[in-house]
Amino acid sequence: MTSRTPDPARRSERSRQAILTAAAELVTELGYARLTIEAIAARAGVGKQTIYRWWPSKGAVVFDALLAGNANEAGSLALPDTGDVAADLRTLLRGTADELASPFLGSAGRALAAEVLTDPKLLDEYRERLLGPLLEVTRQRLRAARTAGQLAADADPDLAVELLYGPMYYRWLHGLGPLDHGYADRLVELVLRALRP
Repeated sequence: MTSRTPDPARRSERSRQAILTAAAELVTELGYARLTIEAIAARAGVGKQTIYRWWPSKGAVVFDALLAGNANEAGSLALPDTGDVAADLRTLLRGTADELASPFLGSAGRALAAEVLTDPKLLDEYRERLLGPLLEVTRQRLRAARTAGQLAADADPDLAVELLYGPMYYRWLHGLGPLDHGYADRLVELVLRALRP
């Protein structure tokens, strides 16, 4: 009878997933300010040093938990091109509204957003792994719509993405009102009204 040698890679991945799951659960239960690395380690059944081996800070763990929950790693984002730019943008902004309205991105998400702005390394990660890819797929869809004559020839895709996402994040960050599909649809309608030929 031969004994099986444990696979460290499998054990490491299992620990990593347990940490991300624990971080997502605890930040929803406790809020970002009360969340600690110790609490994440205890919930995940790992040592603190295991967490610090992979992440330099609480913010970095929570950010990875956010990405793991939404599968928005760079390269995994895709925007449909049905030929109807309004429908495609509504689909995109409705999804964004759903994510921003989720319990995970409530007050904990706003606290994480503040930390992203004060931690240069975390800001780079955020731009590279989430914001950059999201804005780029949106720009690509807008360029395709411009080429198809659905938008004015001088429509600026860089400004257009700010017009689309800026109001949503402003409303979310300041808790100014509901983020729902109706709001997303009205926003798309107003932006496209400004960009159409």
